[in-house]
Amino acid sequence: MTKKQRAELVQIELEKLYPTTPIPLDHTDPYTLMVAVALSAQTTDKKVNQVTPDLFAVAGTPQRMAKLEEFEIKELIKEIGLSNTKAKNLKRMAELLLERHNGIVPQTYEELEALPGVGHKTASVVMSQGFGFPAFPVDTHIHRLMTQWKLTSGKNVVETERDAKSLFPEEVWNKLHLQIIFYGREYSPARGKGEKDFITKMMFEK
Repeated sequence: MTKKQRAELVQIELEKLYPTTPIPLDHTDPYTLMVAVALSAQTTDKKVNQVTPDLFAVAGTPQRMAKLEEFEIKELIKEIGLSNTKAKNLKRMAELLLERHNGIVPQTYEELEALPGVGHKTASVVMSQGFGFPAFPVDTHIHRLMTQWKLTSGKNVVETERDAKSLFPEEVWNKLHLQIIFYGREYSPARGKGEKDFITKMMFEK
């Protein structure tokens, strides 16, 4: 099976499994999405969704977040890993949104990635799921599965993103990256043995 055929197989099978792709992180607008994604680093989406209702109840806008002290933000997110750093980032992120963008989340990668706690992956999620721009955010599930499916060299997430964008049509990027994440969690978890990973078996069975 060629690389192109494997990519087509991925698209077909994932569309059967996940015809709809709800965003895993609860949010109400691009700002709360950006905060949730920033919080999700080295933390499960489930844990983030448990914490953000209380956080957004008091700091669901940059204006309200900027008014809080770091220790107040940390108290609200203390169950999440790296809470010290994330609290500092959330406060400064909110301040810079007010200083530079009138409290509105910008719609360019350069401006997003200039915000504390916002790396390329977070910016890509905001651009794709928050604003609808074609993007292919790569997380650990996508990086691992793209390598497993021999659709990328797997050296780093930058190369994986580049290869994904070259293999899959732009119009499916925003949906497909979520489908791969869902598949990884359900059928091919990092710590599992891959018994349920039927896509890999379909690709490489003799």
